[in-house]
Amino acid sequence: MRREVYIVVLSVLAVVSANISQAQEKRKLTADIVLGPYVQAVTSDSFTVVWKTDMDAVAWVETAPDDGTHFFAQERPAYYQTVAGKRPVGRLHRVTVSGLEPGTVYRYRVMQQAVLTPPDEKRIVFGIASGNNPFRQQPYEVRTLDPDAETLDFAIINDIHGKDQVFRKLMTDIPSDSIDMVFFNGDMLSSMDSEKQLFDGYLKSAAELFAANIPFYNSRGNHEGRGMFSYRYLDYFPTSTGETYYMVRQGPAAILVLDCGEDKPDSDVSYFGLADYDSFREKEAEWLRNTVCSEEFRSAPVKIAVLHIPASTGGWHGNAEINRLFIPVLEEAGIDLMISGHIHRYSYSEPGERGCSFPVLINGADEKHYFHIAGDSIKAERIDQEGTVLNTFEINVGN
Repeated sequence: MRREVYIVVLSVLAVVSANISQAQEKRKLTADIVLGPYVQAVTSDSFTVVWKTDMDAVAWVETAPDDGTHFFAQERPAYYQTVAGKRPVGRLHRVTVSGLEPGTVYRYRVMQQAVLTPPDEKRIVFGIASGNNPFRQQPYEVRTLDPDAETLDFAIINDIHGKDQVFRKLMTDIPSDSIDMVFFNGDMLSSMDSEKQLFDGYLKSAAELFAANIPFYNSRGNHEGRGMFSYRYLDYFPTSTGETYYMVRQGPAAILVLDCGEDKPDSDVSYFGLADYDSFREKEAEWLRNTVCSEEFRSAPVKIAVLHIPASTGGWHGNAEINRLFIPVLEEAGIDLMISGHIHRYSYSEPGERGCSFPVLINGADEKHYFHIAGDSIKAERIDQEGTVLNTFEINVGN
C-alpha cells in the first residue's frame, strides 16, 4: 500500500514539475515595443524619446554621431530615464538625451530590458535586453534645433478628433528629407479617455509615418483637457518647460506654443467642478511675458504664435481670456502671425480683422499647411487630404 502511495506521489510530482517546466519555457523574457519610438521636446542641445513596451522594463537610449561609422564600431553613450535618482520600471518610457550640439544629426536606438519580478517581491529578476538592432535596420535619426539655421520648414494640422484615416491621409506624404518639424495644433482627440484611444486616434500612425525621426510639437486644445486620461497628457507629450506651453527656436523663427485652456467658464457643468483654467492661464501669461523679453525670442527675425483657439473680437469665455491675457503681450512682442484651429474651417484674417495687429491663419479640420520661413519671409501652402494645393500666401514681416 505504501509503495503504491509512493508511486502515485512521484507521478503527481512529475506532472507538476513538467507543468512548471513548460510554464517557464513559455514565460516571456523579452519586452517588445508596441508604440513608437517618437521624438519630443527637441531643443538645440537635447531631445526626448518616448515609446511603450508590452511588459514592464527598464529602458535607455544609445546615440552615435552621423559620421559614417557603423553603430557597432565602438561603445556608444547610453542615456537612462531616472526619477529622483532611480531608474523607473514600467511600460511607458521617456528618455532625454542631453549635452548635444545645435543643428547636429544624431543617430539613436532605443533599448529595454524586461523586468520579470512580480510586484510583491523584493528582488529584481531581469529578462533579455532588446531594442531596434542597427545590424538589421537603420538607426533612427534626429536633428537638434539650430537658431542659426537659414530656414525653417514645418507642417501644421489640427482638429482631427481621433479620425486616424484623415490623419494618415494628411501625413503620409510628409517630406522627411526637407521638413524640420510638425505641429499638432489642438483637438487631435475629442477627449482623452484612455491610452488605447490616444494610440488608435493618431499617435500610433504618427510614430509609424514620421515621428521617430521628425519631432512633433503639441499645442493642447480644449478637447485634450477632457476625459480622465487627460491627466496623463505630459507623460506622452513631454516639453522643454515641463508645462503645456513653451517656445521653439529654429532658424529665423521663434514659435510660441501656447495652451488656450477650455472655451467655457470653469464653472460650466460639463467640467464636473474639475476645471481651473482661469488661474492656469494667468500663470501661463506670466511665463509668456517673461519669455518674449528673452534674447532668444527677441533675436528671431520672425515671430509666430501657435494657439488652438484664435484671437477673436467676440466668442466664448476662452476667447475673452485669450484676448485679455495673451493678445496684449503678443502685440507688444511684435508677433508676425498667429496660427490657430478650433473652428474647423479655413480662414485668413488680415491685421485688425480679429482685434489684433497681426494676421491670424486658421487651418481647417481636414487639411494642412506647409510653411517655409527664410529671412523675414513666411510662405505657406494650404493642402487638402488628396495633396492638392488649395491656395498659397506670403508675408514679408520686414515690410
